[in-house]
Amino acid sequence: MKRSMLFAVLFAMSSSLQAQTDVSLVQNEINTLVWKKFVMAFETLDAKALNELYIDNALRVTPGGIDTENTFKKGNVSRFEDNKKEGIEISLDFWFDSRHTNATTSYEVGFYRIGATKNDSTSYRYGQSHIVLKKLNGQWKITQDWDTVSMNGKTIDATDFSRQQPMSF
Repeated sequence: MKRSMLFAVLFAMSSSLQAQTDVSLVQNEINTLVWKKFVMAFETLDAKALNELYIDNALRVTPGGIDTENTFKKGNVSRFEDNKKEGIEISLDFWFDSRHTNATTSYEVGFYRIGATKNDSTSYRYGQSHIVLKKLNGQWKITQDWDTVSMNGKTIDATDFSRQQPMSF
């Protein structure tokens, strides 16, 4: 009887460890195929590369409202063009507060910091994002993207962002 229980416990632990390893592998794949490209596109002001990481008609929610018509993608193009013309350099840092992932879907909540540098002066914007990614036709794509700059009526700031180190790729 004791032997059976020991076997059951060991089996459960190994199954749990295998599931965690599988999730880690999927999250590493997402980091490489989505988040590394996301940061690169953002920092090089490559709207086309950024927009390609989203499905067509992704659900995008911001304090400005809900977009399911790709309006945000057009906004990425014009904003990045304006930044280039004005000589603004962009930096993007983020970290995840939680990630829930299986083989085909990932729900990721994190905090971000966007730096805009012009004439050696940098200003920062902070926020929180909730992102849903799905693996479609073998490719990870962002299907939902919700951002906010406040939580519980308080503006997200450097103190909130500094709770963890940003991810590095």
